[in-house]
Amino acid sequence: MPSAMKIAIVDDEKDMRQSISQWLALSGYDTEAFPSAEEALKSLGVDYPGIVVTDIKMPGMDGMQFLKKLMGADSSLPVIMITGHGDVPMAVEAMRIGAFDFLEKPFNPDRMTELAKKATQARRMTLDSRALRKELSDGGQLMKKLIGTSQAMERLKEDILDLGQADGHVLIEGETGTGKTLVAHALHAVGARAGKKFVTVSCAAFEEEALIKRLFGPMHPEDTQLPAVEEARGGTLVLEDIESLSEAAQARLLTHINDDGTPPETRIVAISNMQDEGRTCEDALRPDLFYRLASLRITLPPLRQRGEDILTLFTRFSDQFADDYGCDAPQVSAQEATQLLQAPWPGNVRQLFNVAERAVLQSRRGSGTIASLLISDHQDMQPVMTTEGKPLKEYVEAFERMLIDNTMRRHKGSIAAVMEELCLPRRTLNEKMAKYALQRSDYL
Repeated sequence: MPSAMKIAIVDDEKDMRQSISQWLALSGYDTEAFPSAEEALKSLGVDYPGIVVTDIKMPGMDGMQFLKKLMGADSSLPVIMITGHGDVPMAVEAMRIGAFDFLEKPFNPDRMTELAKKATQARRMTLDSRALRKELSDGGQLMKKLIGTSQAMERLKEDILDLGQADGHVLIEGETGTGKTLVAHALHAVGARAGKKFVTVSCAAFEEEALIKRLFGPMHPEDTQLPAVEEARGGTLVLEDIESLSEAAQARLLTHINDDGTPPETRIVAISNMQDEGRTCEDALRPDLFYRLASLRITLPPLRQRGEDILTLFTRFSDQFADDYGCDAPQVSAQEATQLLQAPWPGNVRQLFNVAERAVLQSRRGSGTIASLLISDHQDMQPVMTTEGKPLKEYVEAFERMLIDNTMRRHKGSIAAVMEELCLPRRTLNEKMAKYALQRSDYL
């Protein structure tokens, strides 16, 4: 069944409006009808969550004038024109102006449904793309995705805000699954290039010749994509798996950087996974290129060094999956919280994300434990005990913070309900929330 995108039907003939509306509604669409273009324009704006079906011949503002108004406001809005016999040349002109397609009366209703399906699919892709671009250009939203209050995460956020304002190239290092690409997006979004192009190329995804062509060209007549250095001009070019560059590609990149000047027109953010191998990016790149790319550096902390952030992230992820699967999130015991805190997490945040989903699924079935999931991920994992040299107090406080956070979230910030469930007096709850930097406003 089609998704509930809207279809605005504009026709001065009531019977035609009703028949089109009824047919499309039976096909699963959410329709709204307007007797004139003037009325429709009051409801149709940029990012209208649907498409428009309109007659061409209408009193007052006709379909062609209406189309021009719509295209002027949002040129990506799909508009299907309905034309009477003999008006086909006008419909062809409408297509030139920007109409999605046209139907000639009398038309086959199945043809109408087919066009509506294609148009709504195109509209959804457009709106999803706009939403993604907006999200990736919103530094505030991206910084919120860097969840955690550990010292390591606070330092990372400060580094992003500082280096985001700088002009130099940046090297981002860290283990797999730590969020390096997200940090690259954030660096772009909080800096002066936020409104410019953001282009990502995985250096490990191409053979040498293909990679050099993808990065530097030359372009051939049949090519539909600019070389990455041209595509990203004035913005940010992210090179993932930078250690995969061949010697020839490194030489070309160094030449490009030298030609680009200082400060560079295009900022390069290089991402390296070499910490997984016990080596560094410096071992893989020629020194002159390495020092140009690493003029500014960010090293992401592994999850195992982020303390109670592990429990915060697990809670967020499990709540998200519980919503997706229509069930309750699993309740984490003190023992399970300790096991989460002490797991080695070689896959870092990405691995925690997967464990949270599996925990929700097994909780929905009413079987399994978080410990069993951790052991299946780490076959050599021994029974969990407090690590030597790490105070038990840290584990107790991490669990206490998670418990208050979960309870506040479940009761949507109701202090009275949280006091009752946790058997805490108001003053004690206030003191603990202040200690753990928990704000009631975040749960309302």
